[in-house]
Amino acid sequence: MTDALLAIGTRKGLFLARSAGGGPFEVEPVRFATIGVPSVAIDTRGDTPRLLAGIEYGHFGPSVMYSDDLGASWQEASRPPVAFPDKTGATLERVWQIQPSPAEPGVVWAGAEPAALFRSEDGGVTYSLVEGLWEHPHRERWQPGGGGLCLHTIVPHPSDPRIMGVAVSAAGFYRTADGGLSWEAANRGIRAPFLPEGQQFPEFGQCVHKVSLHPSRPDRLYLQHHFGVYRSDDFGGTWTDIGSSLPSDFGFPVAVHPSRPDTVYVLPLQADLDRTPVGHHLRVYRSDDGGGTWRPFDRGLPEPPVYVGVLRDAMTASEAGVFFGTRDGEVHVSRDDGESWTLVARHLPDVLTVRAAVL
Repeated sequence: MTDALLAIGTRKGLFLARSAGGGPFEVEPVRFATIGVPSVAIDTRGDTPRLLAGIEYGHFGPSVMYSDDLGASWQEASRPPVAFPDKTGATLERVWQIQPSPAEPGVVWAGAEPAALFRSEDGGVTYSLVEGLWEHPHRERWQPGGGGLCLHTIVPHPSDPRIMGVAVSAAGFYRTADGGLSWEAANRGIRAPFLPEGQQFPEFGQCVHKVSLHPSRPDRLYLQHHFGVYRSDDFGGTWTDIGSSLPSDFGFPVAVHPSRPDTVYVLPLQADLDRTPVGHHLRVYRSDDGGGTWRPFDRGLPEPPVYVGVLRDAMTASEAGVFFGTRDGEVHVSRDDGESWTLVARHLPDVLTVRAAVL
């Protein structure tokens, strides 16, 4: 059996939990107490794992910290690691996601608010703005979603560093095939029902909540929209609705099984104005046929009624298990592909993000 590490970013601190030899996860004391941690990454590409945390210092602003000793100590670059060039006139408000590149050693990506993509070539210590996306002609017409104008999801191709997708709320999904020099909107087939009749399939302006892929089938993407669950089999060229058989197609996270590209997880909520589990029954839905059919699983989860939500980055599927964290501070894990669930932690602050890795 292998050891595993779980990183839980919350509104008031970072919590690390470890499992030895497949045993239960033991939660360690909080790091960055009272400080928001909206993004975390566990970079296992090198000989020594590196932890990365996007933190919010409040008055002092956001930053990115890194640890090369599994969280025992943390460092920060001597200058602000993620910062907009003066010529942009923009100020960093949050680092929404940190994503190590699967195809380029040493490269780490960061998604920011206001919506921007940053690239690091030193393992996530310092970053530079990807100007091709920042200067996209659509930018001046992008509108913020409920959480702000944020680039919250980065989807790098697992083997071709020229190909990447990003999701921006509420602009939609954009992709590049030339390493970020140029970008195109890739939202064909995604319906935006909040727009007037006859305008519900725009080139951009969709409120994408999350996008995931599986490395063995990188052209297939799964997308959770503000209303709708979709699949693309051409890396965003076209999208097909796969959420019609779900009890609700509103939600935030979508996660792909670590070894089965046809297996995908979502957690439906009642509606955009009632962000609680459908029927106040907390259930994770799994499809094993690429979204053709769905089954609910709730064994081990809290009994209804349940009134909590799960945010876009608060679910992950890895070789260590399937995990999700709730807005009332509970974290659950399934080690049998979602069939049953075990409580990892409770009474934490509002869970913003979870990441897990086998060490």
